[in-house]
Amino acid sequence: MSIYNSIGQQYSKTRVPDIRIVNTLIDLLNLPKGSIIADIGAGAGGYSIELANQGFLVNAIEPSVVMQKQAVKHPQVKWFSGYAENLPLTDKSVDGVVSILTIHHFSNLEKAFQEMHRVIRDGTIILLTFDIRLAQKIWIYDYFPFLWEDCLRFLPLNELINLIQKNTTRRVEAIPFLLPHDLSDLFAAAAWKRPEMYLNPEVRAGISSFALANQDLIEQGLQLLTADLNSGEWMKKYGDIHNLTEIDIGYRFIRATLDN
Repeated sequence: MSIYNSIGQQYSKTRVPDIRIVNTLIDLLNLPKGSIIADIGAGAGGYSIELANQGFLVNAIEPSVVMQKQAVKHPQVKWFSGYAENLPLTDKSVDGVVSILTIHHFSNLEKAFQEMHRVIRDGTIILLTFDIRLAQKIWIYDYFPFLWEDCLRFLPLNELINLIQKNTTRRVEAIPFLLPHDLSDLFAAAAWKRPEMYLNPEVRAGISSFALANQDLIEQGLQLLTADLNSGEWMKKYGDIHNLTEIDIGYRFIRATLDN
């Protein structure tokens, strides 16, 4: 069963698609309007709907019924229940594949990449993912060290690229995604300049590493963060971050293309 059946109840409220991510996806896909895109791990369908609004036909694949029920119906988005490792799509049935901040939930990356390769024609596979090893260790990890430890479980970027190349026979490149200070999609590090956001239980509920973490550890971090924000200590320690408009915290777009 998908973990999002239990943790994704209010997901669509805080995980609002960010137009800059949408525009980057469209640029990297480089497909004409009317092309069919598979959105794997589509969640509540935010990015599927945004792509459909831009003129694409989208096959949204998501295992969680709870997530699917939050999706707004759209005539150009077709929903499928299924997992990345066994996509409910026929061979060579889509022009492009996207998967946004999902691959850390896949149970078998090799199989998932083989499936992406199976269902796509000659278009591009685009993933948004992260490698914490490439990141600045910003203030969030001082209050919530389990977030850092959790992320170290994921494959280093170079190993991930090798795995994709091996299983899709595509050329793979990584494109840094500097996080803007005002992201609407509140994933783990998105509120890097808005510390008070992490005090909101609704925001934390939309971030899997919070939702699945030890609640005592979260509570300790929240108490410390609240105290430091109230006393001005946070500003004293980390106020320099307010001079930044974007930051590299290890997020990367991965583009896998066929050599022409």
